[in-house]
Amino acid sequence: MGIGAYVAIALYFGFLLFVGRYSYNKNANMGEYLLDNRRLGPIVTALSAGASDMSGWMLLGVPGALYAVGIANIWMVIGLIIGAYLNYLLLAKRLRVYTEVASDSITIPDFLENRFKDRTKILRIVSGLIILVFFTLYVSSGIIAGGKSFEAFFGLPFNYGAIFTLAIVVFYTFFGGFRAVCITDAFQGTLMFFVLVAIPLTAFFNLNLPENTNLWAEISKLSTAHLDPFANQTFWGILGLMAWGFGYFGQPHIIVRFMAIRNSQELAQARRIGIGWMTIGLAGAMMSGLIGFVYFSTKGGLGDSETVFLKLGEELFSPFLLGIIISAVLAAIMSTISSQLLVSSSSVTKDFILAFYKKEISTSTQVAVGRYAVVAVA
Repeated sequence: MGIGAYVAIALYFGFLLFVGRYSYNKNANMGEYLLDNRRLGPIVTALSAGASDMSGWMLLGVPGALYAVGIANIWMVIGLIIGAYLNYLLLAKRLRVYTEVASDSITIPDFLENRFKDRTKILRIVSGLIILVFFTLYVSSGIIAGGKSFEAFFGLPFNYGAIFTLAIVVFYTFFGGFRAVCITDAFQGTLMFFVLVAIPLTAFFNLNLPENTNLWAEISKLSTAHLDPFANQTFWGILGLMAWGFGYFGQPHIIVRFMAIRNSQELAQARRIGIGWMTIGLAGAMMSGLIGFVYFSTKGGLGDSETVFLKLGEELFSPFLLGIIISAVLAAIMSTISSQLLVSSSSVTKDFILAFYKKEISTSTQVAVGRYAVVAVA
């Protein structure tokens, strides 16, 4: 990589650190630190939810799957879009309204206890443990992905890459809380979107297709199975792929954005933005895989299908723009880590420490406990 790539990546990391530090003095109480006092606008709500949802899978996994197998993977994408739409339509408004009505709940376990008037605290404990255990594991997988990315992009040893990933995420989450996480996620979602549009379009216009042919004909020449949505699929297999979308209803790091929007009426606008972002982004990811399949067929193919998105970036863009593309991949990974880290730490703070500690604690101490919980979970 040229010096321009490193400049672009340094600017990206600088922005993350700036937002974290800028948001530091904005968190006067737990409601601000964990939910920004329900002040999110529809654009930030939609983009931050999308970025924290998709992770590196959107830029590496989806293009790689289309490159390797073809459009038989489209069923998973369809299922995810339907699931995300229904999540906005059926859950978002109710959750926004009822979490405020139910004693102004700021975490999911908090809401479940207040909504169902559970005085035994069983709902809070069980749901809090589920979030803490599984999201901590999920955060670990994100850190591993970050370590591997730094190893692949910069030649850093894996351990150093993982530590660097964790340090950046912990910094802006520790200082900025929910506000910093959402602002950085919205920025990262925007970055992902533009890269997912730019790469397939640029790659398509650089294909040098023979006269009197088109992309689909070239793909068909190489592999007819790549254009068959039912290739090696069964009814139950398709149903299983589409069922991935049902997971949206129970992902705290996504639905907490619905709780934080400033007005439940703005969720309709957030839904349009969010589903539009997701649909165009996933379409760009799929087209990157298919176009890359044709593009690299004349260059001996790729050893690892999941590198197709980055390899197109290396082939077609200047070093500075390549740095932006790499930043988008890192953004996809880090946005998910920070969101899941904050949800896990909020469970430790609000659903265990503060819920069971009998003495009165000042608001500044509560926020401090929340910050140190971020470090503890990390």
